[in-house]
Amino acid sequence: MRSRNFWPLVGLAALLVFNLLFTTGFARIELRDGRLFGTLVDLFKNGAPVMLLAIGMTLVIATGGIDLSVGSVMALAGAVSALLLTEYGFGVPLSLLAGLGVGLLAGACNGALVTYGGIQPIIVTLVMLVTGRGLAQALTHDQKVRFENPTFEFFGHGTLLALPVPMLIAAAVALIVGLLLRRTVLGLYVEAIGGNPSAARLSGLRVNGIRMVVYMACALCAAVAGMIAAADIKEADVANAGLYMELDAILAVVLGGTSLAGGHANLVGSLIGALFIQTLTTMLQMRGVITEHTLIIKAIVALTVCYAQTPSFERLLRRLRPATGA
Repeated sequence: MRSRNFWPLVGLAALLVFNLLFTTGFARIELRDGRLFGTLVDLFKNGAPVMLLAIGMTLVIATGGIDLSVGSVMALAGAVSALLLTEYGFGVPLSLLAGLGVGLLAGACNGALVTYGGIQPIIVTLVMLVTGRGLAQALTHDQKVRFENPTFEFFGHGTLLALPVPMLIAAAVALIVGLLLRRTVLGLYVEAIGGNPSAARLSGLRVNGIRMVVYMACALCAAVAGMIAAADIKEADVANAGLYMELDAILAVVLGGTSLAGGHANLVGSLIGALFIQTLTTMLQMRGVITEHTLIIKAIVALTVCYAQTPSFERLLRRLRPATGA
């Protein structure tokens, strides 16, 4: 029986092998001034925000929900942190805490409206998508907020043990969430709610509380991603920060094998999916493909990989095997 991560790994491996063979400079890695440089390193550094979003999105989708607002939460958290650093003279710790607080507040609003308001998750988070970016633009007067703060910038392009800090942050968050899902009852509760919320409630699970926690965790991951993105370019760009990132996050989760119907969380698969998307994006950029064509190509490749995970594709393979053997 194949592992549930088989096809996501096949897709990622095929993409990596293609680039290693046919993309000039893709495999080059060098150590300079105690830091690793190279395209393969950049895959993890630049892919860290997508990985963080995919981690949070996995939790939400596993409960049968969806969160379309993560890109806007990224922009809002980055804007708040940057404004506190520049306009109000706050230190880095307080600015970071404020950014995280914004994420938690946005997640709490999403969770409360879904859980206690009875509104469909896609509607609630779509409203937050618009509201979050609108708030970010209002706070910054729709201007980029530039800053020069080496301590804050460290979270975007610093290194630790020669590795990019964003990659280490994403790895730490993935490890914590993975342990919570597989070593505690939280994972069982999340999947039980996604599989059958009524049965979970009758079994005594605090369905409402768990849903709240899940949406808050998702928005918290988005806030971390937003501050990393701002720190990386030394500015909060509210017009572009997190733009279309919610789609990449959902796509990464689906590519990783987590069903949109809920009831199952495949965190490792989501991380593989995020790396797949980042690898594809990097490959297209290195080949000079314009953004509009990049979006089309990503959609086609994503549909192909998703189809490879369906029962109909498995049946097609079984029908082709006898003919191949003959």
